Amino acid sequence: MKYIDEFRNPQLIEKAAAEIRRLAHPERRYRIMEVCGGHTHAIYRFGLQDLLPQNLELIHGPGCPVCVLPMGRVDEGLKLAQIPQVTLTAFGDMMRVPGQMGSPLELKAKGADIRMVYSPLDALKLAEKNPDRQVVFFAIGFETTTPSTALTVLRAQKMGIENFTVFSNHVNIIPAMRAILDSPEIGLDGFIGPGHVSTVIGAEPYEAIAREYGRPVVISGFEPLDLLQSLVMLLRQLNQGRAEVEIQYERAVSWEGNRAAQAVMAQVFELRPTFEWRGLGFIANSALKLRPAFAAWDAEVRFGVAGVRATEPGDAQCGEVLRGLLKPPQCKLFGKACTPEHPLGALMVSSEGACAAYYNYHRGPVAAED
Repeated sequence: MKYIDEFRNPQLIEKAAAEIRRLAHPERRYRIMEVCGGHTHAIYRFGLQDLLPQNLELIHGPGCPVCVLPMGRVDEGLKLAQIPQVTLTAFGDMMRVPGQMGSPLELKAKGADIRMVYSPLDALKLAEKNPDRQVVFFAIGFETTTPSTALTVLRAQKMGIENFTVFSNHVNIIPAMRAILDSPEIGLDGFIGPGHVSTVIGAEPYEAIAREYGRPVVISGFEPLDLLQSLVMLLRQLNQGRAEVEIQYERAVSWEGNRAAQAVMAQVFELRPTFEWRGLGFIANSALKLRPAFAAWDAEVRFGVAGVRATEPGDAQCGEVLRGLLKPPQCKLFGKACTPEHPLGALMVSSEGACAAYYNYHRGPVAAED
């Protein structure tokens, strides 16, 4: 299959791995963060870490939209679902994410009208068919999913559907990368840039990371050869003392990105002054809310969302994993109290969560490491 088979070719993979081993100077240690949770899953699924030299460490980043959502925002969504006549809709990943009040799936089992959808358009169609219900779409995601939410709001406006609102939890990737680099305890040499996000925003926004922090960024695809080629490109930059933005994923990502998608996001959304991220705290200008012109479709305006703060379970270390300070099995609850069947943290739930990736694909025992 085109763009899959050639990127899983064993000979090419071994050739790229050999080049990585050649480039990784034995007297130097390299710490590379893969920002995207999809990359984390690919690394574990294909066993790529087994091909890398010991002095090249991959750090898991915050590029999982479900994982970075703080428990307080989950609880706010669940409070919306408890309002009479409200139907809360969410993506499948959100259904099992725990808040202090439980998860959407647990609240649904208690009688709340909570439904899984595959797109915001599904939620809009539900509102159209049920004019007596207030349908709220629990919107999450980085710039990858934001355009579809924006287009759905514009369609709701055009169709005059007034019983549809969006609970926006859309976030932006660049402020999160800045927050990680601003943390003194995290030492990174470079980034494997997210592929899906970059199809929308392009490569240009990462120039600030390379210029201001002196860290190279290589935007990667999701197949084994994609990731290994990206590491080769990063090692070459680091060895040559360069900090530039490069695109390995050229079959999908352009320098300028998707201008139409960027325009519709700018039309519907504006930056929040600050937003709380799980594990990273409050980050300025890192999330999006609906512009005042679209207040009629803003769930926070219609229902007066107050703003809830909640703390993680006492022994859970989701924040440390998200910041790259711990590997998943170093969490005290990993593989014990926290498993995919009984998750205590979002990182064990999401299809892009680092803990779920390690639990499902890591070769060897999955119990917590001492």
